[in-house]
Amino acid sequence: MFDLFPGDRVLVVAVHPDDESFGPGATIAAMTGCGVTVDVLAVTCTSLPMYGGASDPHVRAEEFDAACDALGMADRAIAWTDTDRAHNPGAFMPDLIALIESGTGPSLRTSTPDVLLLPAYGAHHQDHQAVHRAALAAARPGDRRLRPVPRIVLGYDGPEDRAWQAAGMRPLVVDTTASWPVKEKAMLCHASQIRDDPHPRSLAKVRALDEAAGAACGAVTAERFAIYRMEV
Repeated sequence: MFDLFPGDRVLVVAVHPDDESFGPGATIAAMTGCGVTVDVLAVTCTSLPMYGGASDPHVRAEEFDAACDALGMADRAIAWTDTDRAHNPGAFMPDLIALIESGTGPSLRTSTPDVLLLPAYGAHHQDHQAVHRAALAAARPGDRRLRPVPRIVLGYDGPEDRAWQAAGMRPLVVDTTASWPVKEKAMLCHASQIRDDPHPRSLAKVRALDEAAGAACGAVTAERFAIYRMEV
C-alpha cells in the first residue's frame, strides 16, 4: 500500500482522540498489519459540552489508548487538553503548526514519516479546518536534509464530513474489506463517542458510508482520501 514496506513510517494527525478510528482506521490497520509503523498525534481533547454527548478527558484518553492498541499503532499522544489552545486551536495557528512540525511527539520531526494522514479540506467542524491548514503547512515541500518532508500527504474525512456535506473529490480509494473488523474494534474502544443510528457516528452509518466507498472500487468496504502529495 502506497509503496510502503515493513519499517516505513506513517504519522496520523487527528483533531481529537477518536478521529483516527472513525476516519482512516481500517487503512491504518492494513498498514500496521503489514509491518508499517504508524504514530498518531491527537491535537485536542476538552470537557466542553458536545452535541449528542459528553466529553470526559480522562475517559477519552483511556479510549484513545485502547483504540491505538487495537489498530496496532506505535507512538501516540494527546497534545492539548482543556486549555485555550484545545478549545480554539485555530486561534493559535503558529503553535499548531509548530506542534505538528517539530513538537515533542509524535510530530514530523520525531516520526520522520514517509506518509502523513491529515484531516481533509472541507471538514464540517472548524477545529478540523484549522488542523488541516496547520498540518498542510507543516508538511510543505522543502529540503529533506533540513527537516522531514513526507513523500505522501493524504487527507481523510470523518463520518460527519461524509454524511452532512459534499466533501469534494476524494480520488484515492483504499480497499479495507480485510481490515474493517479491526476498525470496528477500534471504534468500539471509543464508547463515549459512539452515537445511536441514524447519527453518522453510529457503527451502522460508518459501515454504510464505507460500503458506499467500496462500491467505487468493487470492494465490500473502502476508505477514500484526498491527495495532496504523491511521490511513489
